[in-house]
Amino acid sequence: MPDSSPPAPLPARAGWVLPGLVAAQLLGTSLWFSSSAALPALIAEWGLDAAAGGMLVSAVQVGFILGTLVFAVANLADIFSATRVFLVSALAGAAMNALFAFTSEGLTSALVYRFGTGLALAGIYPVGMKVVVSWSPGGVGNALGWLIGALTLGTATPFLLAALGADLPWQAVIGASSALAVLAGLLVAAIGDGPHLASAHRPELGMLVRVFRFQGYRRASLGYFGHMWELYAFWVLTPLLVRAGLAPLGLDSPAAISLGAFLVIGIGALGCIGGGLLSTRIGSRAVASWALGGSGALCILAPWLLDWHPVLYGVGLLAWGVLVVADSAQFSALSARACPQEYVGTALTVMNSIGFAITIASIEWSVYLFPGWGVSVAWLLAPGPLLGLFFLNGGLGLLRPSNS
Repeated sequence: MPDSSPPAPLPARAGWVLPGLVAAQLLGTSLWFSSSAALPALIAEWGLDAAAGGMLVSAVQVGFILGTLVFAVANLADIFSATRVFLVSALAGAAMNALFAFTSEGLTSALVYRFGTGLALAGIYPVGMKVVVSWSPGGVGNALGWLIGALTLGTATPFLLAALGADLPWQAVIGASSALAVLAGLLVAAIGDGPHLASAHRPELGMLVRVFRFQGYRRASLGYFGHMWELYAFWVLTPLLVRAGLAPLGLDSPAAISLGAFLVIGIGALGCIGGGLLSTRIGSRAVASWALGGSGALCILAPWLLDWHPVLYGVGLLAWGVLVVADSAQFSALSARACPQEYVGTALTVMNSIGFAITIASIEWSVYLFPGWGVSVAWLLAPGPLLGLFFLNGGLGLLRPSNS
């Protein structure tokens, strides 16, 4: 029996709300990946190596993790208006990003500004999900599918820029991201909090732990943690995985690798949207289960697909790109339904904080092992989705039936 409620229609006056929120999430989270588009220029201009360039990405991750932890402890997304928190965070992120572009003189200052950008993103990504819940609580799986689809497309965009050979000063690329983030904040402020927004009247410092008392939230969170072990490591490895498939065909030029990476990551947006639509029929848990099982199977099969034929391997990578993120929105939907509605923002930020902390371990480990393991490093990612599937469905009886 599906675990999700029938979609609740948006107010008649707000038919543009979901498209507006999706656009705002795409524009706001462009801050996250702006350094990826500028990375080749930074490596040349500052004399960085690839490892130092990767630190710019990790700095954002660390900032985001700490930011979500602060938001969760202080219940900031629940005590204050969600759209105001989003606006302030978008403006702060735009400022930190602009400082990175126009005042950085080397890696040290750049890392500080990228860390600050990550802190600001803690008030954009999970808070944006709360705003969506406040407008469409019944159809949250579908609505969040569009929202995470926008984030996925934003992740892939730097690779498209590289493939097209965009020849702009890196400062202009970063500055454009700041302008987009300001626009995102203004757009969300114009939309406002939804009619179903539930707010907390006072801080509950223990809520970041207390939400785990709820069975549905525990299941969704453990499934999400397994999903996150795989997702970002897969995205980081995608150019290497694509190159492994193109090399036997003699097509492994930089432009072809970048285009392939864009397609493999970007196609995940279709998975998010399709998963959201499907959740209205079979439920969010079923969608998440199928996606976890499918991506876990592809982790195991990937090396053999490459041995069988590079074209078959390429098809497998595209399927993997769809499935690896198709469940992301559904974990958020399950969590939002399972916890007290006045603390949805806190619950989502707690889940995000732990999930993104897990990504650091899987990214570092898989990148370190790739030179020796090659495509077989995909086997290292397989335990994430498979254990996530196991726990999402109550494995080992660790999740006692309880709603208190």
